[in-house]
Amino acid sequence: MNIKLNVVLSFWVIFLIMVINHTTTAQNFNRQEGEVQKAVIKLFDAISINNVADIKSSCTTDVKFYEYGQIWTVDTILQKLSILPSDSTYNRTNTFDFVSTTIKGNLAWVTYYLESTITKSGNPDTKNWMETVILIKDKKEWKVSVLHSTRLSKN
Repeated sequence: MNIKLNVVLSFWVIFLIMVINHTTTAQNFNRQEGEVQKAVIKLFDAISINNVADIKSSCTTDVKFYEYGQIWTVDTILQKLSILPSDSTYNRTNTFDFVSTTIKGNLAWVTYYLESTITKSGNPDTKNWMETVILIKDKKEWKVSVLHSTRLSKN
């Protein structure tokens, strides 16, 4: 009887260890997904307020933005932002709906829908995109390396 009891107890101990390990791994993966998604949000928060330092720190030095059939660098983004009003007549709010986040070591890619409400001189305009971003982990921080954007119609 002792052998059967030991086998049953051993089975349950091993089973519990596997469940705990799986739960810990899943929680760790969800935390990592959240870090990747926060890196994307951080970039758009910086773009929304034209914070040059945060825009640059959110991206790799060779970042590429594929927008409207063109290839932009961070300097292109900064140039386009520089012509926007810097007073209270301009405001941008962003809402993200993350579709998928994949992490493979120090490389991650995330796809999401982005809705931005851009207000200029009191006139709000809502725009929608579907975007995919590739990020690289550099010194424990996720940085945007590639951003591909597809503008969605208002249908």
